[in-house]
Amino acid sequence: MKYSYLIIFSVCASLWMACNNKQQDKQDKNAARPYPIVTVQEKSVTGFVSYPTSIKGRINNDVRAKIAGYIKEVLVDEGQTVSKGQILFRLETNALSETAAAAKSGVSAADANISAAEAAVNAAQVEVNRLKPLVEKNIVSNVLLETAKANLKSAESKLAQAKSAKSQAQATYLNAAANVEYSIIRSPINGIVGKLPLKVGSLVGPSDATPLTTISETDEVYAYFSMNESEYLDFLSETPGYTVAEKLKNIPPVTLILANGEAYEEKGIVKAATGQIDPQTGSILFRASFNNKRKLLSNGNSGTINIPKQYNNVLVVPESATFEQQGLVQVFKVNADTTYAIKVIVADRFNNIAIISEGLKKGDTIIAAGVNALRTGSKIIPKPINFDSLVNAIKPIF
Repeated sequence: MKYSYLIIFSVCASLWMACNNKQQDKQDKNAARPYPIVTVQEKSVTGFVSYPTSIKGRINNDVRAKIAGYIKEVLVDEGQTVSKGQILFRLETNALSETAAAAKSGVSAADANISAAEAAVNAAQVEVNRLKPLVEKNIVSNVLLETAKANLKSAESKLAQAKSAKSQAQATYLNAAANVEYSIIRSPINGIVGKLPLKVGSLVGPSDATPLTTISETDEVYAYFSMNESEYLDFLSETPGYTVAEKLKNIPPVTLILANGEAYEEKGIVKAATGQIDPQTGSILFRASFNNKRKLLSNGNSGTINIPKQYNNVLVVPESATFEQQGLVQVFKVNADTTYAIKVIVADRFNNIAIISEGLKKGDTIIAAGVNALRTGSKIIPKPINFDSLVNAIKPIF
């Protein structure tokens, strides 16, 4: 009997301790915890709108062979700076040179034929001139004069044919000489040599799909980016100016963020837009120009264009203070030591800041971070934190 009482007592003690632990855990979960709080502020801030961009040289010329031939020499290297007219490639010219030499011989032969024809014309003219007075004095028959005139016309005709043959021979020679010259491939502009996909011994021609190389003039580069139709309409309505050209002039200088996340040292100017929507992409292409005297940017670079957007006297909160639930953006407002969720409308987000257009007023106190663990009615220990310190402490990850 004594042992039965001991067992019953042990079981009751265990149950009591388990219940006490659960109650203690529940009290621990509901216990107030410290949370950072900030005051809703009114500020004038400059944000930005971002667009992916691709970089192109101001001029990009594909270099192609004008004639078919084998590459004999490659006289430049990839990335080399070249001048207009500088020799880039030489093609094999043995057959071309032989053709040009033969054509030149044809011109010489045509000159000889012309000289002979001219001599024949002169002789025929002399004969006509000799017979005229004799016929007039009835010393010789008129038949001889007419025969001499016919011979003169025949000689003149042969001279004309010889001159025509020379013109054809000269055209043949000039064409052959041009082909020899075309075997020397020169740079069409001042610029930077691009990729060299073909090496010595490669057969090239004017119909090749792949160019010998591309020469890019990159003292100034173009950054191309696109706006969809909605963004373009916003641009038209929000940017000062009567015409599109005036609106483009009123876009502030833009920043180029390179692929490594660093900002390019020069600001760019948006100078042009296509003015029509591409039916395939539904977008409009814009072009920003950047100075590139140091040649830091290359044809084919990618990055992001950031266009500044100014907001004056707007309500701002740390972006970490916002959360989304069932499609609604909310923040936790603080009343004494109690939180409750309220719906807000975010007008824009940038640099870890959310611009609030509805739902809060200046001076409201909100939870600044760690909102995912809170519920309406949660008790907290308010810990004021500096707004700018919180925002600047969050660094973007690229």
